[in-house]
Amino acid sequence: MILRFAPLACGILLSFPLYAADIYRWVDENGRTQISDIVPENYKKSATRIDSRQFELSAEQRREADARAAETAQRMARSDAIEAANAAAAVAASAASAAAESGPRRATKQGTDCATLRRLYRESLACFAPYVTAVGATKAEAFEKCTPVLDPVAKCGPVSN
Repeated sequence: MILRFAPLACGILLSFPLYAADIYRWVDENGRTQISDIVPENYKKSATRIDSRQFELSAEQRREADARAAETAQRMARSDAIEAANAAAAVAASAASAAAESGPRRATKQGTDCATLRRLYRESLACFAPYVTAVGATKAEAFEKCTPVLDPVAKCGPVSN
């Protein structure tokens, strides 16, 4: 996520010298050092101007930053392509799973064996997977196409290898 904003951050940082203002430094009544372009009236005598040109980037540094931003954008594009391919594969897998069966099954019988419960649970997870958003929420349309199955660990215990 942070990488998605790197080019924007570089652009903002590179634009600062264009709008550079005088920057001042002073110590307030609590002993804390303050830095700002606006000095309160009672600190105007003690504030010292900071040379903001020391923070400006050279032409070489700007080229390096532009190159890093371009590289980051390429990495993001590759990452997005991989995520899209993985999502398409998941959709294809769930469609194949749904096509192989006549529809979602419900584990409603008390006597259903643990192997069947686990299989139904895995199928339910595969069916719901394409409908899960980036923040972990499940889209409402998933419940029209998939049947929720409770995790069988409570009834059957953890899977033993």
